[in-house]
Amino acid sequence: MGYEAIIINNNPETVSTDFNISDRLYFEPLTVEDVFNVVEREKPIGVIVQFGGQTAINLAEPLAEKGVTILGTSTDDIDRAEDRKRFEELLRSLNIAQPLGVTVTSMDEAVSKSAHLGFPVIVRPSYVLGGRAMEIVYNEAELTDYMSRAVQINPQHPVLIDRYMIGREMEVDAICDGETVFIPGIMEHIEKAGVHSGDSIAVYPPQTVSQAILDKLSETTLSITRALNIKGLINLQFVIYKEEVFVLEVNPRSSRTVPFLSKVTGVPMAKIATKAIMGESLLKQGYFHGTLPPKDTVAVKAPVFSFAKLSDVEIALGPEMKSTGEVMGKDKIFEKALHKAFVAAGVIIPDSGTILATINDLDKEEAVRLFKRFYQIGFDFLATEGTARVLKEANIPVRTIARIGQAENDIIKEIKSGRVALIVNTISKGKNVESDGFKMRRVAVERGLLCLTSLDTTEALLKTIERNTYMMDPLS
Repeated sequence: MGYEAIIINNNPETVSTDFNISDRLYFEPLTVEDVFNVVEREKPIGVIVQFGGQTAINLAEPLAEKGVTILGTSTDDIDRAEDRKRFEELLRSLNIAQPLGVTVTSMDEAVSKSAHLGFPVIVRPSYVLGGRAMEIVYNEAELTDYMSRAVQINPQHPVLIDRYMIGREMEVDAICDGETVFIPGIMEHIEKAGVHSGDSIAVYPPQTVSQAILDKLSETTLSITRALNIKGLINLQFVIYKEEVFVLEVNPRSSRTVPFLSKVTGVPMAKIATKAIMGESLLKQGYFHGTLPPKDTVAVKAPVFSFAKLSDVEIALGPEMKSTGEVMGKDKIFEKALHKAFVAAGVIIPDSGTILATINDLDKEEAVRLFKRFYQIGFDFLATEGTARVLKEANIPVRTIARIGQAENDIIKEIKSGRVALIVNTISKGKNVESDGFKMRRVAVERGLLCLTSLDTTEALLKTIERNTYMMDPLS
C-alpha cells in the first residue's frame, strides 16, 4: 500500500524480524513511555494496537491522550468493548444475552450478590490478563476463602463475579472495515466453558453444534461488530447453554486463533485487517458481508504446556491460562485431526494399560460413562477409594490404591513404578502445593506421564484411541 511498517515487539522472534513484515523493528517493552519514545523518533501517521494482544490494546487510551493517532477501531469503541458497564449496556441495546454478572467492592457484597446470582460463579479481579487469579467457586465457603486468599478487595480494586454456565464454548474471529463484516470461520472448544480459551482444544469447523446455533453465532457477531464500529479484527467468545447463545466476552483485537484460522481457511486475516484499517474496504479486497462456508477439512488447535520445565506449577486446567504454545492437526476426519494435534503437542497416546483415576464428586457420573468405554477397549483401572467405589457400582473392575502416606504402596509409588499408562484427575479445590492431588500431578509431569484434569479432554483422547481400536484404517 506504499507505507513503511514499524513494529515494536517485546518478544523478539524470527517472523517479526523478516524484512517482508516490517521496515524497522524495535525490541522494546510495551509500555506508554517506551512506545511514545519510538513515536517521537519515527513520527508515524498513527499506531495500530490491535495486533499486540491485551497489552497493546491497553496502550490505546494513554497514547491517544498524548496526541498519538490510533489507527483502526477508535479508543472510545475499544472502551465500549472493554468497560464492563458500557459493554453490558451495548448488549442490552442489541437484545443479546450474556451470563449475569456483578461488580463487588467488599466481602459482604460478594456473598450477598453471589447468592442472588446462584452458584457456581466465576470470580476474578478486574483488569486481569490471561485469567490470572480467576477461579470457579461452588458455594459460599469457597467464595469467602477465595476473597480472603486471592484478592485485595476495595473500592479501587473491585472483583467481578459472573454466573458460571456449564456449556459448549464457541469462538469467532471476524474482520470489519466499519461497515462490512467478514467471518472466516467459527471454532468450537472441546473443553467446556471455564477452561481458559488459550488452554482449550479448538476445532474448525464445529462438530457438535446445529446449523441454527451457527447461524445465531454469525448473526450475533455481525450485530456486535457493526455496533462497535470495528475497523480491523475482533474476537468473540460465546457459551451455548440449553441451546441458547450467550456472549462471554468480546476483544476488539486479534486473538491467538487468528494464525490458526488463517492457515485453515486460506484467508490472510492480518493482511486483510491491516488494509481495512488503512481505508481499503473489504468489498474492494474481494470479501463479502457474512460467514465463509466451512472448508472440506477438519483442523484442531491443541495447546502445548511446559509443565516439565516449570517446577511447582499447578497443571490442572481452569480459568487461568497455563499453555506456552500451540500446534495444529488437520485431516478430513475429526478423530484423525485430533490424533495429529495430540501427537504434535507431544502427547503419548496409550492404546492399553492401566488408568489411574481420582475423580471429584461433581464429575463422577460423567467419568463413569467414559471409563466404561475405556474398559470396553481393554484398559484396566486403579483408583482412590471414592472413585473405586463408583466404578465397582458400575461393574468396572478396579483396584483401590492408598492415598499419599496411607500405605507403603501409595499413589505416588504406583505412579513411579511405571505401571500406569494414563492419569485422569478432576478437581475443584485443593490446588495448592501441599495437597495430595498437586503432588500426584507434579510427579506425573516429572515422569513424563499424561495427566488429564478435564473430562472433555479425556473424551477427546478416548475418541482417537477408539478409532485406532475399531477402524480398519488406523490413525498411524
